[in-house]
Amino acid sequence: MATQPMTTQRTPTAAGVARADAKLRAILPPTPLLPATIRGTEVFLKAESLQPIGAFKIRGAWHRLSDLNAEEAARGVVGVSSGNHAQGVAWAAARLGIAAAIVMPVDAPRVKLERTRSLGAEVVLYDRPAGEDRDAVAARLVAERGATLVHAYADPWVIEGQGSAALEAARQLAGRGLPAPTRFVTCCGGGGLTAGIALACPDADVVPVEPEGWDDVARSLAAGAIVPVADLSYPTACDALQTPATRPINFAVLQTRCPFGLMVTPAEVRAAQRYAFAEHRLVLEPGGAAALAAALAGKAALDGTTVITLSGGNTDAAAFAQVLASAD
Repeated sequence: MATQPMTTQRTPTAAGVARADAKLRAILPPTPLLPATIRGTEVFLKAESLQPIGAFKIRGAWHRLSDLNAEEAARGVVGVSSGNHAQGVAWAAARLGIAAAIVMPVDAPRVKLERTRSLGAEVVLYDRPAGEDRDAVAARLVAERGATLVHAYADPWVIEGQGSAALEAARQLAGRGLPAPTRFVTCCGGGGLTAGIALACPDADVVPVEPEGWDDVARSLAAGAIVPVADLSYPTACDALQTPATRPINFAVLQTRCPFGLMVTPAEVRAAQRYAFAEHRLVLEPGGAAALAAALAGKAALDGTTVITLSGGNTDAAAFAQVLASAD
């Protein structure tokens, strides 16, 4: 493993995204880039839901953990996640022989809790419905164990790793003789993936999409300053995108590259899940379908070469069956 100093104070860079991309190409096959016609326009769907852990989070986790030096690796890592980042960290930790503890909400989807444990990580539960502070729980574990915090989105390594998805998509388009991406429509929680894509492809428009009630990035972009989620009890099926606020390290990138963000409703998300299954035989969790929902609902422009991220597919079978059976 590399022995770069582990400080989250550094700024993520395009060069860092390129380095993460090279590392990931060495261990993972590319995820499919699927052509689709939406509202009469050809677009491309980046199926990160088909990663080994079912989400793009494997990218940032691998870049982060594989840069730990031997002393840091021996002390282990702590992550905070509703499930996808948890699995990414657990997967990387298992391959690298690093102990991992993940702070997860008690109401996380069962499939995400079970898969995180099955990958060998220790799961530490916190009470999200009761308002328990997950960051405080993680900070206590870090202090007690001398571990490295692997933040789900506010970490330069994580941001760079997520951006590798955009470089991969651009490479896939070029391999087909197609133009470079002019726009990415991307699912957005805290802004790790969105910021990474913005760094990776500086000439492309980047459009973050969030669920109703959790559109703090869109409101922050409109306000010109970080605005937290107004009501942390607001119900949403998009657990993967339930972040209370973006962080300065993310917002510094987003503010320069994203003029606006979009919000999608629960019904629009469910319609996107049904579309992905019917037209592309893909299972998407609600949060992983948010960007597609904005495209299908006519909220996102689709001209040029538009790439839409399908960011995750970790959903309980019963919940997904209910979505398929619904008619809204």
